[in-house]
Amino acid sequence: MKKVILKIGGMSCSACSAGLEKYLNKQPGIEASVNLVLAQAMIIYEESYSISDLEHLVKEAGYESLGIYTGKEEVKKTNHHLLLYGILVIITLYLSMGHMIGLPSIDQMRYPVFYTTLLCLLACIFLWYGRGILKNGIKNFIHKNSNMDTLVTIGVFSSFLYSTWNFIQIVLGHHEYVENLYFESCVVILYLIQLGRTVDLKNKEKTKKAIQELVQITPEKAYIKMGKKIRETSIDEVKCGDILIAKPGMKIAVDGVITKGSGHFEEAFITGESMPSKKHKNDKVVAGSINLDGMIEYQAEKIGKDSTISEIVRLVVEATNTKAPIARVADQVSGYFVPGIMLIAIFTLLAYICLGRFEEAIVSFVTVLVVACPCALGLATPLAIVISEGKCAKLGILVKNSETLENAHKVDTIVFDKTGTLTYGTLQIAKIHHYNAYKDDELIKLVSSIEVNSTHPIHSAFTSYAKQHHLQLLECMHFENIAGIGVKGTIQQKEYYIGNGKLFHYLQLENLYLKEEQALAQDGDSIVYVIENDKVIGLIGVKDEVRKDAKQTIKELIQMNKEVIMLTGDHEITASRIASALGISKVIANVIPSEKTKVIQELLKQGKHVMMIGDGINDAPSLAVASIGVSMKSGTDIASDSADVILMQNHLDRIPLLMLISKKTIRNIKQNLFWAFFYNICMLPLAIGFLKPYGIVMNPMLAGFAMTLSSLTVVWNALRLRK
Repeated sequence: MKKVILKIGGMSCSACSAGLEKYLNKQPGIEASVNLVLAQAMIIYEESYSISDLEHLVKEAGYESLGIYTGKEEVKKTNHHLLLYGILVIITLYLSMGHMIGLPSIDQMRYPVFYTTLLCLLACIFLWYGRGILKNGIKNFIHKNSNMDTLVTIGVFSSFLYSTWNFIQIVLGHHEYVENLYFESCVVILYLIQLGRTVDLKNKEKTKKAIQELVQITPEKAYIKMGKKIRETSIDEVKCGDILIAKPGMKIAVDGVITKGSGHFEEAFITGESMPSKKHKNDKVVAGSINLDGMIEYQAEKIGKDSTISEIVRLVVEATNTKAPIARVADQVSGYFVPGIMLIAIFTLLAYICLGRFEEAIVSFVTVLVVACPCALGLATPLAIVISEGKCAKLGILVKNSETLENAHKVDTIVFDKTGTLTYGTLQIAKIHHYNAYKDDELIKLVSSIEVNSTHPIHSAFTSYAKQHHLQLLECMHFENIAGIGVKGTIQQKEYYIGNGKLFHYLQLENLYLKEEQALAQDGDSIVYVIENDKVIGLIGVKDEVRKDAKQTIKELIQMNKEVIMLTGDHEITASRIASALGISKVIANVIPSEKTKVIQELLKQGKHVMMIGDGINDAPSLAVASIGVSMKSGTDIASDSADVILMQNHLDRIPLLMLISKKTIRNIKQNLFWAFFYNICMLPLAIGFLKPYGIVMNPMLAGFAMTLSSLTVVWNALRLRK
């Protein structure tokens, strides 16, 4: 299966996006999700399809494919000549209604043909102005994908054709028909819809600001070192392996590794961390980060679409293209809403005709179609989701799908891994017990030679020691990871096992060192046994430092009535000591990764909404099983991560913030849906004419204004999330 994001033209409401999505998903081997706000369709398809096939299907559904989304599209400036057409609207209203309020105007009874011709000409100008709406309406009607444009098109043409018929009667000499003209309705309706769409479009573009900022942060130029010379070149010419230069104040051009020099780097755009980070030789640098001081040379590793920035943009865009459950409900409602409104409009038309009130029938028919346009309903959910996704990205919280954003506030149980999550994972050797003739450096050399191949955070304690003491590592053969227990390897034809106390059960050996183990555990040390050919040659205590924001984060979560659990493979005494210092009352220790998964599954069976927070490597199975998996990650290898959320700078205080954003987003969506339905529910009885006996009436022009006001209310409410 392949994946592509296509830019889509011609969508104006949720019925459009729902109709296109429904049509694409009907095709065999295709799974699609359509985003109205971003005007995109994310399509997962079988290899038997080509991009041109997919674009043809989009066209068949009544819409237009504008090509593949690259992440670098420019915001188009929309100029609908609103001021010029606004003046024409005022002229039209003055001609048709000026006499009603005593303003000097053309005497329509004295010059009926001239008066009517002028209004008809203005109406034709606006039919041309709104040709995009009318064209889409006709196209979608033919394809049985009725949407907002369909309602407007039927309403406008009904009003125009009825007025044109009356115009013909006036030309034939029946001047009394001058009272039955509704050309001004066509003019005002089309203008208000274009005005509303222009405002909507500008506000939608604001919601993309975070994504656009990410796209634009990388520099256009790079400086390549070629021997002793430095050449300026465009970023497109940089290749993997090139050595680049970054002087103080310059941006890093591509993802790479420092080969010479050091400096402080500003990476707030990707990590949410305002404090610069110090980097030295062999450290990774990310495209777009700013070298604040020091001159460095770095080797290009990831360029173009493989870069961290491109990956983040892709993930954020994909997240906004996924459907939150509440959005699916809104789409389903829209799918039935438009046909339902058309039936109500037809019923209203027939009812008035049966009563012999033909003129009122046309007016009420057009008014019902216009006032009930579901534009606001289409904006209610996706607009809020896009704004919140962008907000999270700027804060260093990468949410991979909309469903996660919707459900984060529902979490009632939060499970933390210990090493690398609640602690920094930058371990240091605290104490060494020897049970052989090896000296400290000799023992650590053996352990480091094997641990250097491991991905568990504990390996850093040994490799950093070896680096500091300039130890020459030995060749390790037959390396193997033993999940939840440790690692093994062969050095100089001797077999070594390195791991926790479970090694003895694994190797069926008796543990004669429990007293020393407990003493280390009580000091808060993690336990590492070293076994050579079935004989214990060393017991090492490794100490980790608790994250600075861990205690405050736990406190905030408990205040939010969340159950907090520590789930770790570490020794129970060590885990309990750290948990107690952090204020965590429930600890589950001595568990291997598969057992962690079972613990999560058991919590889920109890009906709990579980968030698992781990290091993204050893905790991958647990992260996948949990309701929401959160990975502590550096942000330079996000593509391979299986979690739902990635904390780009490993800041635990982003967890309560994510829940708060989730809660406010869902509340905002519900408010938007309320306002969208509120206008329709309130205006439909007025449009049908139920309140005419009380002197309360509505015409198509007021209906167009109400529809525009409905959309603006939803947009303005959603934009509050930016603050």
